[in-house]
Amino acid sequence: MENNIIECKNLTHYYGKRLIYENLSFNVPKGRILGLLGKNGTGKTTTINILSGYLKPRAGECYIFGQEIQKMDPALRTNIGLLIEGHVQYQFMTIAEIEKFYASFYPQWKKEAYYELMNKLKVAPGQRIARMSCGQRSQVALGLILAQNPELLVLDDFSLGLDPGYRRLFVDYLRDYASSENKTVFLTSHIIQDMERLVDDCIIMDYGKILIQQPVKELLAGISHYTCTVPEGYAFPVSDEFYHPSLIRNTLETYSFLSPQEVENKLKEWQVPFSELKSEKVNLEDAFIGLTGKY
Repeated sequence: MENNIIECKNLTHYYGKRLIYENLSFNVPKGRILGLLGKNGTGKTTTINILSGYLKPRAGECYIFGQEIQKMDPALRTNIGLLIEGHVQYQFMTIAEIEKFYASFYPQWKKEAYYELMNKLKVAPGQRIARMSCGQRSQVALGLILAQNPELLVLDDFSLGLDPGYRRLFVDYLRDYASSENKTVFLTSHIIQDMERLVDDCIIMDYGKILIQQPVKELLAGISHYTCTVPEGYAFPVSDEFYHPSLIRNTLETYSFLSPQEVENKLKEWQVPFSELKSEKVNLEDAFIGLTGKY
């Protein structure tokens, strides 16, 4: 049996009377990087807040390192590195000063992880954080999290405020760091291209439920984008096997885990008046939009 660092069982939460999700369950095995994907309002930050212990769910249980998060031993909690939207406090300090300040709070402090990232950013130890760009400050926050040397990193919208170059730099750095140090990472990001480069597994959430939870490679190997020509205005049958079919003039577009032959057989079985059936493999962003819908 895999050693699960995170185990969430039947999480249910409301804000007022609005249901966020019900009976949400998932595990994160040791040494894996899991990305949580969902549209705004599906509960990504709610889940992060539950994992961090800041929020008690209305129902359900959340265990990290085998302990219920709300009752976790404070000494064990230092093994969780938490980043909420990349903020850095104490911006009057320099790169070197803030490293020394944080080091005093963490017995497993590993300053090499911090300074290696700062060197990649080409920032001098004497540079004051207040005079850095928003993206550089985000990277300082991430570097401080890595230097804590926690077993589990929980990163909410880690790429917020980063330009493409900084995002690529950090994604590659985090992937290599987590792999070499056997760290477990749970993260969210609005930029799905980053996720595809970084994560081993993904959870795709819709409103109130998990749509998909599986390794990214399996997801992308299984799902395809299909188009075919049908009469204009044709009403495509409703089916769980076809995600968000849409018709633009006489071109039908949909996503499915069925093979091209299975899709063709299904259309013939339903007597759909189609021609020019085409299939193509997709990237993670297209798969996400295909499964959750464009709007």
